[in-house]
Amino acid sequence: MKVILLQDVKGLGKKGDVVKAKDGYVRNFLFPKNLAKEATAGNIKVLDQQKKAKDHREEELLNQAKELADNLSKLTVTIKSKSGDKGRLFGSITTKDISDLLFEQHKIKIDKKKIIMKDNIKTLGSSSVEIKLHPKVKAKLTVDVVKL
Repeated sequence: MKVILLQDVKGLGKKGDVVKAKDGYVRNFLFPKNLAKEATAGNIKVLDQQKKAKDHREEELLNQAKELADNLSKLTVTIKSKSGDKGRLFGSITTKDISDLLFEQHKIKIDKKKIIMKDNIKTLGSSSVEIKLHPKVKAKLTVDVVKL
């Protein structure tokens, strides 16, 4: 019997897949646990529409991420911090600091977890920070640390 999976089923398939399973397995396990529904022409048509809508939403998110990446690559965040001799900071600049100042200076809200830095910034000067906006889109942001 052909069924459309409503959830991931181990050993059978992922949500939204149209699979062929044995009648007893379908009647006694998949249907009672609401893991699948029968693959009728109408249900398959609905599934196709849902997949198209999902693809369209993902494409829109990707386009928005690309646009934001272009804007971020043109911006610079300036951070004023206390420093000692030879340009070493008292403390360091973290992803949270960058996220907060990006919102204050440019009104762009980015989660601190999306900002990727190997180490916190500990010296004066200009640094480049990577921001992961989408699994396929990354942006570079320039961070200038100046003496307070």
